[in-house]
Amino acid sequence: MAAQEAPAETVEDIVVTARRIEGPMWEVRRGDSVLILVGAIDGLPRDMEWRTDALVSAVERADRVLFPVEGRASLADLGRVIWRVRTLTRLPDDRTSADYLPPALEARLERVTGQGPSRQSFLMLSSDLMEQGGYARRARPVSEVVRKAARAGRKPAEPVGVFRGDEIIDRFLTTPPEAYDGCMAAAVEAAEAGPAAGAQRAEDWRRRRVQAVVASPLEQAVSACSYWSVMGQSARLREVWTQAVDRSLAEPGVTLAIAPLRLLAEPDGLLDRLARDGLEPQGPDWRPPAP
Repeated sequence: MAAQEAPAETVEDIVVTARRIEGPMWEVRRGDSVLILVGAIDGLPRDMEWRTDALVSAVERADRVLFPVEGRASLADLGRVIWRVRTLTRLPDDRTSADYLPPALEARLERVTGQGPSRQSFLMLSSDLMEQGGYARRARPVSEVVRKAARAGRKPAEPVGVFRGDEIIDRFLTTPPEAYDGCMAAAVEAAEAGPAAGAQRAEDWRRRRVQAVVASPLEQAVSACSYWSVMGQSARLREVWTQAVDRSLAEPGVTLAIAPLRLLAEPDGLLDRLARDGLEPQGPDWRPPAP
């Protein structure tokens, strides 16, 4: 009888462990190196309830923690932003959204905003549209949970890369409105889908439904309107993370890294790359269903 009960206890352990994990996480091993990848998304509501015990346990187990890329600005950089604030908040030369967007997209924009052509910069307007689609401005980032646990455990922690604030600000100040075409199309679609679709994205993330998150209108908008996409820096971001993953898997011990979920799960993303190298990531399925 005892021999028959053991498998049931093992299954129960697996079920209990699976229920503890909310939010997508993967573990990759190479020799004495272990890399725990946490797939993060932006704009999660601060009041969203999700279990963080598995994430905190992973931080406690880690020897080092990697946070997302960080931009560091000086007081002089901030002064430039204040001085040029109109450039960041208004379209140039008193133009409106109708001067830049295709007529069909402009009509959709006016329907979701309930207003005529907008004079807001596309940087600000896209942010407002994503908020209509359920993006929480007072967000609770995954990194907040990890930072608290890392400080408590006195874990070495650093960003995966650092970009200069003056470089980022220069790009924002000099990038023409036309660069936001893809962002605006995705942001309007997110606003049309509404806050219920945004709430579903958060729930899918919590339940580790990776492809549902990646395909959601709000996540598409967050990706299309990111600094990396608008400024044509996506390849640079992928390279920073590829190098960080390779370094982590070359060092003994356990590294925990918080990476953008899309960067991990997109076709030919970091998880696909690791799988091609024979390092099958252990965690939720990230691949799109076969056609």
